[in-house]
Amino acid sequence: MLHALAHIEANAVNLALDAVHRFDAVPVGFAGDWLGVAVDEVRHFRWVEGRLREFGVAYGDLAGHDGLWSMARSTAHDLVERMALVPRFLEARGLDVGPPMADAFEGSGDAESAAIVRRITVEEEPHVALGDRWFRWACSEVGLDPTQTYLRLLRERRLHLAPPVNVDARRRVGFSDDELTAAPREGRRGSDGRHPRTARRI
Repeated sequence: MLHALAHIEANAVNLALDAVHRFDAVPVGFAGDWLGVAVDEVRHFRWVEGRLREFGVAYGDLAGHDGLWSMARSTAHDLVERMALVPRFLEARGLDVGPPMADAFEGSGDAESAAIVRRITVEEEPHVALGDRWFRWACSEVGLDPTQTYLRLLRERRLHLAPPVNVDARRRVGFSDDELTAAPREGRRGSDGRHPRTARRI
């Protein structure tokens, strides 16, 4: 679990820096915001990597996946999609799973790893909030409704929210009640009649 978390944090550094490098025609504050996120993600990675080393494991000793970077590649052409699907979908997932992950570490007697996960989860909220801010700015620039655009992108990519969903945290970072109510959830059938368990789960 720690190795998977380290992999997520390493990818998060690259995702933030890629946003700075890739997108132009944005306000000056965009670069500063995502450079700040990258600095935070480096710190998170170091926390988890340090804990891994205490168990005699180095980052890279175990397998990883390319789900995060695959999403970066598939949203490279469009700032609206990048902000919707990386910070507002993938990073927001960390707000959902962070607390139960910390509880799992605590329950196994690993209070130090639990504390790291809790600190990371708290610091991820401002990152998702930045994603929400820039998603809404990007939508306004091209005349899109943010809520409908977010829900459409989830449907088009067959993405859904799997439990647990941290509704309170998501509201704090900018998700509307309409988004939280209407987003595809595990256990519901989509508008095309297909069960969302056939959707890609992240």
